[in-house]
Amino acid sequence: MSLVVAIDAGTTGIRSTAIDRSGTIVAWAYREFTQFFPEPGWVEHDADEIWETTLETLTELASQIDRPIDAIGITNQRETIVAWDRDSGRPRHRAIVWQDRRTAAMTDQLEADGHLPLIRSKTGLVLDPYFSASKLTWLFTEGGVERDDNLAIGTIDTWLLWKLTDGAVFATEPSNACRTLLFDIDAMAWSPELCELWGVPMQSLPEVRPTSGRFGTTASSCPIGGDIPISGMAGDQQAALFGQACFEAGDAKNTYGTGSFVLMNVGPDRPAPVDGLLTSVAWTLSDGTVAYALEGAIFVTGAAVQWLRDGLNIIDDAAELEPLALECDDTGGVVFVPALTGLGSPWWDPHARGTIVGLTRGTGRAEIARATIEAMVYQTRDVVDAMAATSGAGVRRLRVDGGASVMDTMLQLQANQLGVAVTRPAEQQTTVLGAAFLAGLAEGVWASIDEIATIWAEDATFNPDPASDPEPGHQQWLNAVSSSRR
Repeated sequence: MSLVVAIDAGTTGIRSTAIDRSGTIVAWAYREFTQFFPEPGWVEHDADEIWETTLETLTELASQIDRPIDAIGITNQRETIVAWDRDSGRPRHRAIVWQDRRTAAMTDQLEADGHLPLIRSKTGLVLDPYFSASKLTWLFTEGGVERDDNLAIGTIDTWLLWKLTDGAVFATEPSNACRTLLFDIDAMAWSPELCELWGVPMQSLPEVRPTSGRFGTTASSCPIGGDIPISGMAGDQQAALFGQACFEAGDAKNTYGTGSFVLMNVGPDRPAPVDGLLTSVAWTLSDGTVAYALEGAIFVTGAAVQWLRDGLNIIDDAAELEPLALECDDTGGVVFVPALTGLGSPWWDPHARGTIVGLTRGTGRAEIARATIEAMVYQTRDVVDAMAATSGAGVRRLRVDGGASVMDTMLQLQANQLGVAVTRPAEQQTTVLGAAFLAGLAEGVWASIDEIATIWAEDATFNPDPASDPEPGHQQWLNAVSSSRR
């Protein structure tokens, strides 16, 4: 039976997973790597260590499987940037991670100088240190990296592809390229104007190829074998969208993690920029298919549960949240806005502060627990509402994953608020599945996205309760959000 390996290069570790043609995970290996914090707000990785950790997971994976591998897919932490030498293959500086904030003053100045309209029009993004370009400018001006003919720069997908092919292939794909602030998402090409703005030499950037399509083959030294096609690469959130089989315009996914990422497939036509949301390339296929996505980033969902546990001692374990919330029928008017690190999409207000309103003498642990669950639901609705407003069409359905998606209560409330079905998949490793599906699609393991859609399987679906009235609760939430932003 066919086997596809997905390499998931996350922010804290590498997971290599083998998946068969039925979409079943048959083996996996995981290793963490070092996080470096050289100064407050700075976050770095050792790109060599990322590669060595990848090799370790592939070696362990090879010991667990006994059949040929048809393809390899790569998915990765987005925006993290690596600069290396083409001749030696060695990094010229530690990788600067997406979380790094060292260039905040730089991006603020560029916005003050009037460059935001250009950035928004060409990239669909905003001026923020989160994205890759300002990190590159810092490497060239402060980090000692020379802009010479041997310089190679790329995101983690490009770095791993280069290493897996022993330097034979220097390439990326649009879902990663579009997160650099250097890529024109209309032209589907690096932008000379943006590269000039950031001082990035275009000859140092990788070739951009389709997300699903053969990039190259593994070198003979690869632990799982040589000459294996590497045929799919995508940023982690776009890979999760593909892994959730969100193939039609209006299909959306939400990953309820420490924060949440809501992505909606908006089809082949790029929507106009909208405040509070990002526009990205979801994927491109070898047959010319292009899908764009709207993205909303919610800063605090699961982190609010951690705060109840560690900050307020309301619960001892995250698993206690739902049973505690079910001890009351409603919050009694209590609303919790978990703006503990500001508010993300669609507000983008770093100055907002966490707020609990509606407290009475009757408020107890259960009401606060339920308000925390409802905050996850309302934040997601706000993002989805903004997406519907800009795309001209609402979400058709929402597929969910991540730790908090185990809560049936939350998912029922989410369905009631959105007015659409909310579905939890049988397999939660959607990012890994997406990378595997993209690679296997290119190599004929799966004949089409229609076949992949039949493989995706649900665990449970929650349909809107026709007797529910979502608007009063949401209006209370919006009032509380206003209070948090004062």
